[in-house]
Amino acid sequence: MATVTRRKRTTSRTRRVSGTYRLRPSTLSAAKRALGAATATETIERALELVVFRQRLVDGTRAMLGVPIGSPDAD
Repeated sequence: MATVTRRKRTTSRTRRVSGTYRLRPSTLSAAKRALGAATATETIERALELVVFRQRLVDGTRAMLGVPIGSPDAD
């Protein structure tokens, strides 16, 4: 009996784009180890996610400037 493999539907959220990048192998290997990634693609995705997360932290911190922060134990 033959097994049928079905392709997953891609949504705009999971859609992938193809690209060619010229990266130094030593830098890619170091990033791969630091991020615990198995592949070059996973390394790049994790690194980009960290950049986006960092920007969100910076934006959130800027939005909080001037907002008084008190102790949660204060009466």
